[in-house]
Amino acid sequence: MAKSKTQDLTGILRKFPCFPCVLVTTENNIITIGMVHIFSFSPPLVGIGVAPRRYSFNLLKQSKEYVINIPNKELLAQVAFCGEKSGRDYDKFKETGLTKQPSIILKTPSIQACPINIECRVIKEIETGDHVWFIGEVVAAQIESDYKPEESILYWGGFYRVPGIVIGKRG
Repeated sequence: MAKSKTQDLTGILRKFPCFPCVLVTTENNIITIGMVHIFSFSPPLVGIGVAPRRYSFNLLKQSKEYVINIPNKELLAQVAFCGEKSGRDYDKFKETGLTKQPSIILKTPSIQACPINIECRVIKEIETGDHVWFIGEVVAAQIESDYKPEESILYWGGFYRVPGIVIGKRG
């Protein structure tokens, strides 16, 4: 198959395969994040990319902590709302009906409805173009015993998705 050059370098990045889509809490705000990645297994480090123009950016800089809450497909409306509306203008917990639950270690609340909550303390900030990566060391986590990864939300090319079928295995 022939390939053609493209001048739309930003657009080509939007062709990346799916990214996990998570709800990140910091202080009393929720932000939908598609830029989330594991940076290390030992020690456990997970990073989130946040644009400086976002309301959550300064909250993260001040608090130096966040919780990655992994939603399932039943929370799609709340995920979309938290990604489209700013915490400057809305109390996202109130507007979405999501319930705060105390985190195990951090002051930042977790989201009760999310089957996984990963508590992170910021250990490093890396400026990368239009986003800053907040690298967090995982200090605690909770997972529901009946968690179904196939019901997690992925984000790709402007669409929310759920994982498809397994087509191979490592090793």
